[in-house]
Amino acid sequence: MWKKPEKPVPIEACQLVPGLYVWIDLPWDDHPFLYNRFKISDAKQIKEVQALKLAGHLYYYPEKSSAEPGPPPAPEAIAAAPITPSQAELENELQQEMARQSREKHERQQRLRDAAARADRAWEQAARVTREAMLGMGRAPKQAGAQLRDLSQQTASQIAQGNEVLLHLLGDKDGTGPQFHALNVMTLAMLLGKSVGLTEPQLAEVALGALAHDVGKVKIPAHILTAKNRARHEEAFYRDHGIYGVELAKMSDAFGPIALSVIADHHEYLDGSGWPSGKKNAGPAARIVAVVDAYDRLCSPECPQSEALMPAEALARMFRSDAAKFDQRLLSLLIKLLGVYPPGTLVRLNDESLGLVVSPGRDSLRPTVLIYSPEIDKRDAPTVDLGLSPDLKIEEALRPSSLPPDVVAWMNPRQRLSYFYSTDKSQ
Repeated sequence: MWKKPEKPVPIEACQLVPGLYVWIDLPWDDHPFLYNRFKISDAKQIKEVQALKLAGHLYYYPEKSSAEPGPPPAPEAIAAAPITPSQAELENELQQEMARQSREKHERQQRLRDAAARADRAWEQAARVTREAMLGMGRAPKQAGAQLRDLSQQTASQIAQGNEVLLHLLGDKDGTGPQFHALNVMTLAMLLGKSVGLTEPQLAEVALGALAHDVGKVKIPAHILTAKNRARHEEAFYRDHGIYGVELAKMSDAFGPIALSVIADHHEYLDGSGWPSGKKNAGPAARIVAVVDAYDRLCSPECPQSEALMPAEALARMFRSDAAKFDQRLLSLLIKLLGVYPPGTLVRLNDESLGLVVSPGRDSLRPTVLIYSPEIDKRDAPTVDLGLSPDLKIEEALRPSSLPPDVVAWMNPRQRLSYFYSTDKSQ
């Protein structure tokens, strides 16, 4: 039903019935509902909509509705009837309840926005350091290595000390560079490492190795890095980037044995099909980075001509087709960490609203979702934590091709995903 564009139809509040998909044409701040477009669920919700006095600002979408609107008001019923004292008392109670809902809605939204803003600011700072260091490893390895070491130690400290660590899909990040993939891999490796109980020093080493796992690619020509099909000698050259990376890392004097093992072995697999050595016994840190590196590359391929998989598709492929390559415990934990609907997934909710998953939830089926709201800027659109909204649930994950171009353009599930973390140190 979302594939075909549809125009909203004006409706009077007295015509509302459960099952109508409605649009409240008011600023998000001016009503108590989680967002402006939703399917009416019950009589209480109808009363709340009617209490807003929405003449000229209420619409419904026929094809997205599962019911027909009630009859329009008769002309003689338009005149306001006298309000009895009992009706006034009930209306006052309803207004107070709606005011409470509105306050709670704004408080929840502000908490979500604050956490996402913290992640975004931290990413910007980390991206600047990572890009500078990655590009500088070839000419000034000691300085670049020190930059990466300091960033990895800071990251490990924040994640180790945070009572709650939240993963966030960030807003649109323009530009290109090695920092995108490096930070994605570091972020997921840190969260995965914390889930298996790594200590802060161990997390710092994994973070350092994850940041620099592809640093050897500075010695690989760009046309080989981005080629969809490589000649045999080009593939052999490409597969040596781990060896080149270890050489650069050793020159920096910033990397310990664990971080060096990550750089050397992040393409080694348990079934012996990896490279450059085909070893089956890579260390724990390299196994962590191997899992998250493979996942991020499936979602954001190095080759521009390669098709990016949707996040859930990438996890499914790794679990079904490539399971022998990876540590099964780590792969299962990654799936648990990202949830059934990983960040970057387009979804349809049970009230027919569309959304983009921006953060996993404590329950793998109930992530945090940015709600499609074309009447406002995407940066101001409501974000709903489904874990705190028991009446809402995801009905299905959607492919971009199943939606109209204008919807996809607003959602903008980019080929390259960028995400980072925020922490809560409160007791």
